[in-house]
Amino acid sequence: MAKKILIVDDEPKIVMMVKNRLEASGYEVLTASDGQEGLDKARSQKPDLIILDVMLPKLDGYKVCRMLKFDEAYKKISIIMFTARAQKEDEQLGKDVGADAYITKPFVAADLLAKIKELLKEE
Repeated sequence: MAKKILIVDDEPKIVMMVKNRLEASGYEVLTASDGQEGLDKARSQKPDLIILDVMLPKLDGYKVCRMLKFDEAYKKISIIMFTARAQKEDEQLGKDVGADAYITKPFVAADLLAKIKELLKEE
């Protein structure tokens, strides 16, 4: 059965690019365009991994990550913070709210896929 990945990003071009790459790699992909929709889908669909933008409408990625990671029912979902914010403080905040990885945009698709495989413990 394919692993389920939720992409939460408000930039349609990035969502489509990442979605196409992941589907080509055999993943089932869900998408959300704001933090609240991402949180709702994470809770209802229980994906194996979430690729989460930081700067989102409604709820920012840090809040979404914190709400999931501090909830017993969802804390095992791997979360990759996926953002243009490249400052050390931003990355530290990602770690503080429980993110499993932090990848900055622009990104290298092969690096993102490698991190996904690592977090999902795939060969």
